[in-house]
Amino acid sequence: MTPPAKDAPWLFRTYAGHSTAAASNALYRTNLAKGQTGLSVAFDLPTQTGYDSDDPRSRGEVGKVGVPVAHLGDMRALFAEIPLEQMNTSMTINATAPWLLALYIAVAEEQGADVAKLQGTVQNDIIKEYLSRGTYILPPQPSLRLITDVAAYTGRHLPKWNPMNVCSYHLQEAGATPEQELAFALATACAVLDDLKVKVPAGDFPAMAGRMSFFVNAGIRFVTELCKMRAFTALWDELLETRYGIADARFRRFRYGVQVNSLGLTEQQPENNVYRILLEMLAVTLSKNARARAVQLPAWNEALGLPRPFDQQWSLRMQQILAYETDLLEYDDLFDGNPAVDRKVDALKAGALEELAHIDAMGGAVAAIAYMKSRLVEANAERLARIESGETTVVGVNRFTTTEPSPLATGDGAIMQADPRAEADQCARLADWRAQRDPQKVAEALAALRKAAQTGENIMPASIAAARAGVTTGEWGGAMRALYGEYRAPTGVSQHPSNRTEGLEPVRDAVAQVATKLGRPMRLLLGKPGLDGHSNGAEQIAARARDCGMEITYDGIRLTPDEIVAAAAERRPDVIGLSILSGSHLPLIGETLERMRAAGLSRTPLVVGGIIPEDDARTLQAMGVARVYTPKDFQLNRIMLDLVALADPEAVAAE
Repeated sequence: MTPPAKDAPWLFRTYAGHSTAAASNALYRTNLAKGQTGLSVAFDLPTQTGYDSDDPRSRGEVGKVGVPVAHLGDMRALFAEIPLEQMNTSMTINATAPWLLALYIAVAEEQGADVAKLQGTVQNDIIKEYLSRGTYILPPQPSLRLITDVAAYTGRHLPKWNPMNVCSYHLQEAGATPEQELAFALATACAVLDDLKVKVPAGDFPAMAGRMSFFVNAGIRFVTELCKMRAFTALWDELLETRYGIADARFRRFRYGVQVNSLGLTEQQPENNVYRILLEMLAVTLSKNARARAVQLPAWNEALGLPRPFDQQWSLRMQQILAYETDLLEYDDLFDGNPAVDRKVDALKAGALEELAHIDAMGGAVAAIAYMKSRLVEANAERLARIESGETTVVGVNRFTTTEPSPLATGDGAIMQADPRAEADQCARLADWRAQRDPQKVAEALAALRKAAQTGENIMPASIAAARAGVTTGEWGGAMRALYGEYRAPTGVSQHPSNRTEGLEPVRDAVAQVATKLGRPMRLLLGKPGLDGHSNGAEQIAARARDCGMEITYDGIRLTPDEIVAAAAERRPDVIGLSILSGSHLPLIGETLERMRAAGLSRTPLVVGGIIPEDDARTLQAMGVARVYTPKDFQLNRIMLDLVALADPEAVAAE
C-alpha cells in the first residue's frame, strides 16, 4: 500500500531583533542556517511609534524590544546577505507599516529582486494597538486609510504579499475570552475590507480580500484553542461569502500565523514554560483543516528577560521535531466529525457572532474602540481574580509551588542583557546618515509625502521615494503627525467601581482606615513613561485600586517623566506607580526620580512594575524606589496592601 503523501510543514519562525541592525542580521543568518524557514522581525519602540533613535522620547528604548530601523541604511544592514526575493518575511509593525514596507521594497530593489515575487507580511493592524498594544500614532480614521493604502498598493505591485495580519494575538494577551478574540478580530477585518472595497476595482477585491491574513494567539486551554481555530476558519469563510459576496472558495481560505501565548509564561519555575509552549503549539498544528501557515514560539525564559540564542534554538527545535520526526503531516484532519469538538466550535461561533452583531450595531470596530477596550479590561480582571483565588490553577504559581532552583534560570548568562553601547552606536550612525544624504532630495521627498497625505493619494509611492532619498523614520512619522495630529486611545478603566467584592473587604477596610487618617480618599497616580504600550498590568492595578476605594489618576500610555511629575504636582498623590515592560526602567525611573526631587516630591513613595531582573530591582531600590513588582507578583490584593502601608501617614511620620 502506498503511504500517504506528507503535507508540507508550516513556516518555522522566531520573533527576533535587538540592539542594532547588524547584530540582528547576524542572528537572522544564524537562525536560517539552523533550519528556520522564515523571518519574523521585531522592531524597537521608537521605530514602531515613528521616532528617530536620537529623539529625546527614544532615550532608553533604542534596541530594547527589537531592532532600530531609522532609515534605508539600517534596513540594508538588517537584510545584508539575505536574498529577499527568496525569503518570507513577517514584520511586526503597525503605525509605521507603510514606511517599513517602503524601506523593505527599496532594499529589495537594490538587491535586484523582482518586487512582484516578494513574500511576507506587515502586521498593519492599528485597531488592536488602540485596544491592547499601544504603538499607535494617528487617530483611527487616518490610520485605517494607511492600512488600506498598503493593501491596495500590494494588491497591484506585490501580489504575493499579505498587506495585513489582523492581530488577535494581543487581544488574548489583554485578557480577551475566545469569543471576544474571534469577534474583535473579525470586526477589525470587516472595517478594513469595507474601506478597501471603495478603493479598488470590484474585480480585484476578492483576490485582495484573499490576501488578508491573521496573527493569532494559542493559549494553554488546549481543546478550546484548537476549537477556536476551527471556528475562525468557518466564520471567515462564511463572512466573506455572505457579507462580501466572494463566491470563489480560493479567496475565502483562513490564513493565519501564530505565536503561542506569552501571557501564561511564568517567572516562577520557568522550566514549566517548555511544556506550555509545546501544548499551545499542538493546538494550532494538529487540526489539518485549521492549521497555522507559520508558527513562531516564544522562549521558555521570556518572563525573565531577553532570551539567548540557545533559548531561541530550543523553540525552533520543538517545531522541527513535531514536523519531521512525528507522523502528524501524513494524515487527514484528526478532528472532523468529533462530536465534542463540533459542539465547542458551534458554541464559540455563536458567542462570537453575538458579540460581532453588537459591534456592528455600534457602527463597526472603529466606532466601538472604547467599548472593546473596556470589555478587555473587565475580562482580564476576571482572569486575574480566578488565578488569585486559586479557581484557575497555574502550576508553580498558585499550586505546586515547592521547587528546586533551576540551573538554567540562575547565575551569570541566564538571560541576555541589552548592549548598553548599542543606543549610542545607533545614534552616531544616524547622525552620519543625515550628514551624508542630499538635503534637497530629502526636502523634495518630504514635500511629496505631505502632498500625498493631504490629497488622499496612495501613501506608498511617496513613501518608497522618501526611503530612497534618505528620509528617516522620525521624519516620516513627523509628517504624518503634522497632518493628522497625535491620538490618545481610551484606557478602558472606568472611574466607577465594579460589582466585584470577593476578597476585597480586608483591603477596603485598610484603605478606609488610611483615608480617615488622611482626612480624604487615598490617592494613587499611575503612569507609563517611555514608549512602552503594554498597559495590561497598569490597567489591572488601576481597576483593583479603584474597586478598593482609592482615588485613581491613570492617563494612559507613553507619558514623559515631565508629564508624570507635573500630574503628581497637581494631584498630590499618596503613592506614584510606574509600569515599564520594555526594559528601559533604569534610565526612565532615574529621570523620573530626578524630576520628583526638583518638584519637591521626594517624599512621595514611588513603586515600579515590569519585567525587571533582580540586579536591576536592587539598583532601583538603591535609587529610592519603594517597591519593585515583577510578573511573579500576581496577588493584586497584596500589592494593594503594600500601597496602603506606603500611604499611611503614621508610618511615613515614623520613618
